[in-house]
Amino acid sequence: MEKSNSQELSVESIRGGEILAKDINLNNGTLFMSEGAVLKSNSGPRLKSLGIRNVYIVPPDEKELIEQTTESIISGQCKDIVKTTIDKFSYGIDSDLEEIAKIAEQIMLEVLSQPEVLYNVSRIRDKSERFYLHCINVAALSVLVGIKSKMQEDRLKGLAIGALLHDIGLIFIPFNLSKIEIGHVDDATDKELKRHVIYGYSVVERETWIPVNAKEVIIGHHERVDGTGYPFRLTADRISLETKIVSICDVFDSIVYGIFYKKRKVNEAMDYIVSQAGLAFDVKAVRSFVDSVAAYPIGTTVSTNNGDTGIVIRQNNGVPTRPVLKIRTISENSKFKPGDELDLTKDLTTMILDSIG
Repeated sequence: MEKSNSQELSVESIRGGEILAKDINLNNGTLFMSEGAVLKSNSGPRLKSLGIRNVYIVPPDEKELIEQTTESIISGQCKDIVKTTIDKFSYGIDSDLEEIAKIAEQIMLEVLSQPEVLYNVSRIRDKSERFYLHCINVAALSVLVGIKSKMQEDRLKGLAIGALLHDIGLIFIPFNLSKIEIGHVDDATDKELKRHVIYGYSVVERETWIPVNAKEVIIGHHERVDGTGYPFRLTADRISLETKIVSICDVFDSIVYGIFYKKRKVNEAMDYIVSQAGLAFDVKAVRSFVDSVAAYPIGTTVSTNNGDTGIVIRQNNGVPTRPVLKIRTISENSKFKPGDELDLTKDLTTMILDSIG
């Protein structure tokens, strides 16, 4: 929300609760705090130690309106994104899986109702709408997989918070993320991008409202079970289940929406995840992921090896690449007619070649 004016305030006068009207940049140009961030009671001494003498804040009479408007917009968007993500990618084939989807949605909305969570999600949104959507998608998918992994509710909430904030360190990256081209990242940019896990952890390290397992996710979601990840090159036995789950969902969503990866279709993204089981990703976590996420979401139009096309209308639990189709168009020698239902777990001679919409 654009501010009509701002009020200059010396750092010695910060009492906590003030809203920044302008970004705070360090002498080297690095973004330290974003416009819209809420100052804390201990922000003054910290800013002063960095050589910052004055900040610009939202005038008190505008503060309440901005807070209410921002919170209302983001809260409404979060609910829509959570529901869309879970509906699109979860199986929902039987009562058990439908219940899992409902529980996942409830946990996500409960976590997002916390003011601290919503505030930090809003900071991600202010930096990049794309990463804001990505973080909510990853959190919704992670909770689905966590439930499938039989994770207890308190751990699930920590998982959700960690997944929502896993990329919060990107708000401190001092360049435009949307302009980074796949395959054209130089060494200096790559090193700076990798620092986002450290930046993120430094933001949440002393926050008592953030569970330990959420903090582990924030710093560790780029670790890989074979020790090739960063920042610490941890191996499987030193990576939490929550972190293993978020690392899978992070890469999956990044591939589907083309974030730092070449954009691919859902089934291709899933094939990649499965191919990395036991290498980059934990085998059990991948299995829970495959059992939770549809390779061909309901409503997807696919082509078959028979030359027919069909729309995915149901999923087959445990067999993500062989859903139930309703035949849409047929080839000259097809054994089906438009409108027929085709269960690919029963007709093993028919295979999906590609998704086309």
